[in-house]
Amino acid sequence: MPNLHDIERRISSVESTKQITRTMQMVAAAKIRHSQERVDHATPYADAMKELLGNIARMGGTEAPLTMPHDEVKTTFLCVIVSDRGLAGGFNSNILRRAERILKARKAEGKDIIVAVCGKKGIAYFNYRGIEPVLAFRDLSADPRVEEADALTDYVIENYLSGKIDEAIVLYNHAKNAAEQVPCTDQLLPIDLKSFLPDGYVFNVSGATEADANVEIEGSIEYEEDEAVVLNQLLPEYIAGYFYYVLIDSASAEQAARRNAMKTATDNANDMIENLNRLYNRVRQGAITTEINEIVGGAAALED
Repeated sequence: MPNLHDIERRISSVESTKQITRTMQMVAAAKIRHSQERVDHATPYADAMKELLGNIARMGGTEAPLTMPHDEVKTTFLCVIVSDRGLAGGFNSNILRRAERILKARKAEGKDIIVAVCGKKGIAYFNYRGIEPVLAFRDLSADPRVEEADALTDYVIENYLSGKIDEAIVLYNHAKNAAEQVPCTDQLLPIDLKSFLPDGYVFNVSGATEADANVEIEGSIEYEEDEAVVLNQLLPEYIAGYFYYVLIDSASAEQAARRNAMKTATDNANDMIENLNRLYNRVRQGAITTEINEIVGGAAALED
């Protein structure tokens, strides 16, 4: 059984760790508000862009190079968005496991895969496995920049149009709420315009039709010059906005995940301190009882 001095040192050590985790929990909680505000400010723009693309898709028959699948998928572009720092529970591991599954699946199919990584944890993960990312961003996971999104946008558009990549997939954590982060796998390219249509619309030979009588009929929109020209200008803007949105969404999820992880660590430290105090009192009581027995035994020996 440990002595009192050893238990005191363990209690002191756990209390020091508790102060650190408690501080990190409070810092993450303060950062959540700022990161969520960025998401809230970007959401109206994202919704308006999707609505505009949905209006074009509703007309049917409009095609653009970024919406056209390649004849054969030979090369996949995989964008992995994680954090620069750890201590965030399963925030990074959930995404990296998904990336590993995609890598194995594409290799099993005999396809090539190109990786872009946002976050030091992802860069270290792929470098350890001998995979050199074509794009790597450090020290920006908690505070993404528009330039980061623009660099990703330029790369995927240029290489998709030139045929160097045949599809683009993005892995990131979506901040569903302050307590839950949902790992997401999005197929970015080729862009599926049907995904922007409201529920109830379907495509047929003649174009988009209303399949549900309950769907609200909206007024028609005329585009100048025409829908194809507008679409070709909108899609790069949509991709840039998409990348920026998922980056700030991941940043918000990172802070929420770290706060939850640090809260769990703090609670565990409290439980450990309580157990150690209980053990300390038990050992101390045993030591006192032993001393009393020794005193009584010594007194009895003197009387004899």
